[in-house]
Amino acid sequence: MDSKKYNNIKLGFGIAQSILTFILIIFFLLTGLSEKLEIYGKTLFESKHLILIFYVIISGAAFSILFFPINFYTDFLLEHKYKLSNQTFFAWIWENVKATLVVGVIGIPLLLIFYFVLESYQEMWWLPFAILLFFVSVILAKIVPIIILPIFYKITPIEDDDLRNRIFKLLQNVNLKVENIFKFNMSKNTKKANAAFTGLGKTKKILLGDTLTNEFSNDEIETVIAHELGHYKHKHIVKNIIIGTISSFLTLYLLSVLYSNSLSWFGFNNITQIAALPILSLWGMLIGLIQTPLTNLLSRKYEHEADEYAIRSTNKKDVFIKTLDKLTEQNLGDKEPHPFVEWFFYSHPSIKKRIAFIESIKL
Repeated sequence: MDSKKYNNIKLGFGIAQSILTFILIIFFLLTGLSEKLEIYGKTLFESKHLILIFYVIISGAAFSILFFPINFYTDFLLEHKYKLSNQTFFAWIWENVKATLVVGVIGIPLLLIFYFVLESYQEMWWLPFAILLFFVSVILAKIVPIIILPIFYKITPIEDDDLRNRIFKLLQNVNLKVENIFKFNMSKNTKKANAAFTGLGKTKKILLGDTLTNEFSNDEIETVIAHELGHYKHKHIVKNIIIGTISSFLTLYLLSVLYSNSLSWFGFNNITQIAALPILSLWGMLIGLIQTPLTNLLSRKYEHEADEYAIRSTNKKDVFIKTLDKLTEQNLGDKEPHPFVEWFFYSHPSIKKRIAFIESIKL
């Protein structure tokens, strides 16, 4: 089956890339290449902050070049092979360039602040940085729909009055106010369909991919939006913010302890040494390995709750089941992944389990 093969290839390459990244970082540290890059940076710049930026840009560029073949295959060739992509090669390159620039504009100031905190607070760096990350995440949530998304997509109000009225009625049920309902030109990149509830406060927006509005009926789109609003009704967004904040504080604390205690393994003795910073990435990957299945377990529970809300608020169980099937087909999702793969990697229950759950609900 094409969908299973496609997903297994993507998963296999994703796992391989993560393992290879971990090995290459260790190689980078143990061979002294990391320290040599820092030393070379010192011959070019006097400022520690400029040396840090130089170090990150050069090492990041090197890793990007090394992984370009894998990314090109999984993100471009594979998507075209399974007829999911609408991008030309140059459009794909341009989208990646824009993404890199956006990450740079946000990431470099954050990196400099991190290093300032590291130098200023030493072993306690994790606490002020965790507080900072909380505020940064709130700011990003506010600006994503109005500043960042328009860099990648053209966002316009939907013109279908019937669909708009249906969605506004669903919004009233959960006492949620938004300025308008928007669509974005998702089709410029992919044939996959999606919808999103994004933003925070006055920047809240409901976004429908044009691949969704063009291929799905208003009844079907209504159930998709009802599902998204189910997350709002059950306060999943607030719960995720609380859990995410606690997790962020705990993760950064663990990183600080593990980082300090493992410096000597790689021949370093100071937490502020630029060449030692990749050690943080190693521990971050290992902590993420533990967190991923736990986070996904909770996420799958939330998805079931949102599914139940969708059918109770629209009373369109059969339509929603048909929509989920249709989305899975269009997005080439694996309807029945291996149980371990689903448990570890899937933030949503498999379509087979979602439909079985929905069918078990009595209206």
